[in-house]
Amino acid sequence: MKKLINEVDNVVNEMLDGIAAAYPQHVRRLDGLDVLVRAGGSAGKVALISGGGSGHEPSHGGFVGKGMLDGAVAGAVFTSPTPDQVYEAIKAADGGKGVLLVIKNYTGDVMNFEMAADMAADEGIQVEKVVVADDVAVENSTWTTGRRGIAGTIFVHKIAGACAEVGGDLENVKRVAEKVIANVRSMGMSLSACTVPAAGKPSFELAEDEIEIGLGIHGEPGVNREKMGSADDICDKLLDKILAEGIYKAGDRIAVLVNGMGGTPLMELFIANRHIHEALTGKGLVIAKTIVGNYMTSLDMEGFSISLLKLDEKLEKLLNAPANTPAFVQA
Repeated sequence: MKKLINEVDNVVNEMLDGIAAAYPQHVRRLDGLDVLVRAGGSAGKVALISGGGSGHEPSHGGFVGKGMLDGAVAGAVFTSPTPDQVYEAIKAADGGKGVLLVIKNYTGDVMNFEMAADMAADEGIQVEKVVVADDVAVENSTWTTGRRGIAGTIFVHKIAGACAEVGGDLENVKRVAEKVIANVRSMGMSLSACTVPAAGKPSFELAEDEIEIGLGIHGEPGVNREKMGSADDICDKLLDKILAEGIYKAGDRIAVLVNGMGGTPLMELFIANRHIHEALTGKGLVIAKTIVGNYMTSLDMEGFSISLLKLDEKLEKLLNAPANTPAFVQA
């Protein structure tokens, strides 16, 4: 399997240097650490920090900047960052108004971010945390107790980040993040496996006519494998599971994220989005905002996920607020 890398052991280090070199107006890298923080600092506002294993780019460093994150911590590929790295990110990003940690529900991430929060609290830094568990595919998985956190996390970054940007205090920013988490649901699928650089081969195998429904962003098993169907059929399978949650009703205003897993052409994501819009509007839902593209990937995996977020007036205003980061720009 061909990869555009130098040494396998240096992929995260060189990637972070490359991001910092490309976007110095947005991010700077902490010396000797796998941490990106906002270039201009975060003085006078609540700071948001997220992170996790590398391989999900542009998550999470791509969302550091105005209106979203103040810091992102990168672990090795598909591996949680250490508590020490998260702790250093908290100290560097803290602008005096406290720090909110946005954690995807994976056992290592939750444990290590919580340890870092305790370390920072011992230093007098006020830290709160929220855990995103938006994946409706399975209740428990290879690396989680409870549902996994996947692409719906992007809505948390955007909306909680906007709340912090306009001066919300830590309690308010956390409350907004929790409201997003309560109202976002996601599910994904794959047409192919991803290849972790250190492994040098696909993480699992699918036959030419097979797809995996409901897999995780690290290639964890999903609900089932089945024969390849049309784009419309696949979208319906994912939407049926999401809508079965019962939190979206006719007349609700919603946001839709059609998220590529890294190896799917935008053409195909837009084809999926076409049917998603038809299906949701056909059920009486009002689509207030749509985001299509690669936001939380799984290296080179072919596939996509759908995330739906039920909006109220406040969440919609914050979702549409300005943002300026390497991977998300909105006037």
